[in-house]
Amino acid sequence: MKENDTFPDPIPADCDADGARKQRLSDLTYITLIGIWVRLTIVVVEAVGVLWSDSSALFADAVSSLFDVVSSIILLAAIRFAARPPDLEHPFGHGRVEPLAGFQLALLLCGSGVWLGWSNATAVAGSASHRDIPGWTWLIPAAATIALMTVTWFIYQAGKRTRSSALQAESMHFLVDALTSIVAAVALLAASLLPQYGAILDHLGGILLSLVMLGVGLQAANENLHQLLDRVPHDDDFERVRLSASKVEGVIDVEKMRIQHAGPDAHINIDIEVAPEVTVADGHKIAQKVRAQIQTDWPFVREVVVHVEPYYPGDH
Repeated sequence: MKENDTFPDPIPADCDADGARKQRLSDLTYITLIGIWVRLTIVVVEAVGVLWSDSSALFADAVSSLFDVVSSIILLAAIRFAARPPDLEHPFGHGRVEPLAGFQLALLLCGSGVWLGWSNATAVAGSASHRDIPGWTWLIPAAATIALMTVTWFIYQAGKRTRSSALQAESMHFLVDALTSIVAAVALLAASLLPQYGAILDHLGGILLSLVMLGVGLQAANENLHQLLDRVPHDDDFERVRLSASKVEGVIDVEKMRIQHAGPDAHINIDIEVAPEVTVADGHKIAQKVRAQIQTDWPFVREVVVHVEPYYPGDH
């Protein structure tokens, strides 16, 4: 057999995909552990404050923080499982474990928000308006806000540095936690300044926090559900793939694309157009280069299926 008749070797991507995945897992693990310890400290301090002041707003904030600790532990386990490579029974990998865990936790957060909202609403209707809230109580959620905002900035900077959308999303989660602590601090400060309305203001703060929990839970459920149902990704992803394919010599145009996200992974189907006179062998080489270029520019792409078509002006 002649040398040029042998099947060409696959063209590897010019990147360390395994290294990028390991770095992503390491970053997520490190950031998640920091979040767990910060939130756990807040839960302990707020629990002491609840025992001392019997504040509904502080209790709601503590429940929210405790939920975040539990969800971070569960999500950390899901992230580590989702990072496992494909196998015979899961040829597309295990990435869907991430959105599946996220969706279940979002529903639990919604349920917690409804329970807290209902309990505080019934308490407002059936309790006296006067309650002496210690003047220092608002300092607990205020200090929690400062701690959470500091961690938010740290995580966001790490996400920008590593170009990790997962880390940037986690920073937004911490930002929401900081906002709930602000609500609790304002409610407790108002209750301490206006003791004649202390009970009502305290319970209203708990209701506001429950609404925040419900809103965040619904948004998280929506995002995770769409990923489980293969929603069309953002236009930026398509443009990213189109630019990568256009770098390859011989590609005249990109006609169709399909992108499927599964947690940390992405799978791409793309139709490229080449000159009609290009041979099958040369078309195969171009397709291999397109696949390698896309995976070089986007290391978390597990699989790229390239379909080669002849280019004719005005055919689409």
